[in-house]
Amino acid sequence: MNLINKYEIPKQAVFTVAGTVGVGKSTMTKALAEALNFRTSFEKVEANPYLDKFYEDFKAWSFHLQIYFLAERFKEQKKMFEYGGGFIQDRSIYEDTGIFARMHYEEETMSKTDYETYTSLFQAMVMTPYFPHPDLLIYLEGSLDHILTRINERGRSMEKNTPISYWEKMHARYENWIDSFNACPVLRLNIKDYDVINNPDSIEEIIERISYLLKQTNRFTK
Repeated sequence: MNLINKYEIPKQAVFTVAGTVGVGKSTMTKALAEALNFRTSFEKVEANPYLDKFYEDFKAWSFHLQIYFLAERFKEQKKMFEYGGGFIQDRSIYEDTGIFARMHYEEETMSKTDYETYTSLFQAMVMTPYFPHPDLLIYLEGSLDHILTRINERGRSMEKNTPISYWEKMHARYENWIDSFNACPVLRLNIKDYDVINNPDSIEEIIERISYLLKQTNRFTK
């Protein structure tokens, strides 16, 4: 019996994987999609017309970048539900406003006017009963030391050259954000306990936990 039938995972479900940089979102997305025979939804970084400009001048381009992300993630989330579900999504639309836009505002790389315009647009587009929210947000968490080890191991020069103080702030922001997140049910997984690379069998335990939470929150019941 395959896992989707064994644990009664609805074929129309949409799950979003969230967490800070280096926590293993893409790996988890691929592993869950393969185990459940779901499609994947990844961020299209290469087509982003603002990313290079943004890294050259945060203050000049942060608002443009966040508006672009909001529009692209909005379209992607609608598309997943229009397809009839069966998707695992890497990174959520909620992180953009709860983490990144807010960070730019507080770090003064986005003006108050731009931040208020962005958050107003986000609320009007996303935080309504008409917008299709995921059936479950899978939040990957871990100690800062564990995450820094993973960042160093994957060897991306831009990430390795980023000051540790930035990762400390980002880690704290994510922990604060998830504690107040309520747009959909949340399953929190510590990466110390669930390593789908070195222990592929752990994916079944994750799916079992997903199934239990969906039933506890009465998802897909009539």
